[in-house]
Amino acid sequence: MKTIQTDQAPSAIGPYSQAVIAGELIFCSGQIALTPNGDFLNGTVEEQTRQVLENLGNVLKAANSDFSKVVKTTIFLTSMEDFAAVNEIYTEFFGKSKPARATVAVANLPKNAKVEIEAIAIA
Repeated sequence: MKTIQTDQAPSAIGPYSQAVIAGELIFCSGQIALTPNGDFLNGTVEEQTRQVLENLGNVLKAANSDFSKVVKTTIFLTSMEDFAAVNEIYTEFFGKSKPARATVAVANLPKNAKVEIEAIAIA
């Protein structure tokens, strides 16, 4: 098992890694709208989603992977009313790649974020 750490994405805000490679898979921890220096982007759900996916992309890059190799994502939303807006930004990053996915509504996220996304990718 190998842990992934990059300064191109925010450091973990708890006792966990940005990602872990186990065998042929990369397990990326959930990302919220923190900038790489750790500042929270308290913007619209679209702005937050873009920051989340930029962070996730940078973690994948540090693990020598990218969005085309993502096999599963989980999206956590504090409001399902944001589903369409998040999908629009998500499509910009994933393009024709369509990994398996779950989207769930949650009562709260760290830093009162509106969206969090985690991913599993091929190493």
